[in-house]
Amino acid sequence: MSQNNFPKLHNAMWPGLVGKGPDSEPPIDLDTMIDLTAAAEVDGVRFDGVDLFLFDPHVGIDAGGDELKRLADKVQARGFVVGSVVAPVWPPTGGGSAMGGDEDRKKFAAQVRKACEIAKTLRELGVRPYGVIRIDSASGVADWAKDPDANSRRIADTFLEACSIAEGYGERLAAEGEICWGGMHSWKRMVQLLELVNRPKTLGFQADMAHTLLFTMGYNAPEDGILPAGFAWNDEDALQAALKTMTAALRPWTIDFHIAQNDATVKGSGSHDKTGRHCLPNDPNGKLNIARDAGHWMRDANGAVTKAFQHVCWDGCMFPNETMMKRDTWNDILSAMIGVRNAHGWRA
Repeated sequence: MSQNNFPKLHNAMWPGLVGKGPDSEPPIDLDTMIDLTAAAEVDGVRFDGVDLFLFDPHVGIDAGGDELKRLADKVQARGFVVGSVVAPVWPPTGGGSAMGGDEDRKKFAAQVRKACEIAKTLRELGVRPYGVIRIDSASGVADWAKDPDANSRRIADTFLEACSIAEGYGERLAAEGEICWGGMHSWKRMVQLLELVNRPKTLGFQADMAHTLLFTMGYNAPEDGILPAGFAWNDEDALQAALKTMTAALRPWTIDFHIAQNDATVKGSGSHDKTGRHCLPNDPNGKLNIARDAGHWMRDANGAVTKAFQHVCWDGCMFPNETMMKRDTWNDILSAMIGVRNAHGWRA
């Protein structure tokens, strides 16, 4: 039985697109992803909504009013709402590097503006009661490392422009921390970037449990690792201490949260760079106790539930298509999310 009804439970639709394509597996269309989500049920509890990637063939960034109305109808017909949306800010999706030249940064800002317009339209259509717009630096770590301070400053300047755009639409931006994005590839660099922008009412952090575990290990940033090399994963006290240190720094900025599992390895698929591997919640090699470890993000230093976000999302990015087409996959995921909500949620 589900004890709490907040935060709402969402499923990400972009695992049907990210890491798929000509050099990998075929994409899974949006209708199929929504139907798989709608079919999941655990003890009478279902998902409440979906988070979207604003990119073809799911939702084109230039989608007009009629197309968005059809999208809203499609989502509502399954009893869902839309939460957070991902702006396609990367060069392969029409954007540009946030630390690039003027043309790159113009493309980045243009994609943020278009995403804000779509998000606003979905709000007005009554299908999007909450959620943020997700972005990242769209820059590689190796390029960033050529001039770390200058590049972080340039990313911050681009994010500042994005903040001004978002504020004009009444939207908030969440920067996704992953080891593959320059200037956002370690917990310390992520905090530095957020502080450089210093627009906490508009720009926050999007935490994903699979990716942030890699922060503690110092992947792509050994100087910022918390866990020692050769860490023994059965040392629960040390792991909990590391998670506590990291989340104490990032939790005050966190406005969007992904429930996930990781086996302490990285994975890339298709054109996507290697990043924290997403695993099934019951993966025997998973290093996280999902319900317990989500509490580092969802409770403050005194153990009180923060209620910092109205929904949480499962991200199964780069799962094989065969895995995603199984009903048990989504029931197991939904069960894990219910466990998180019961442990750290609330009733409203």
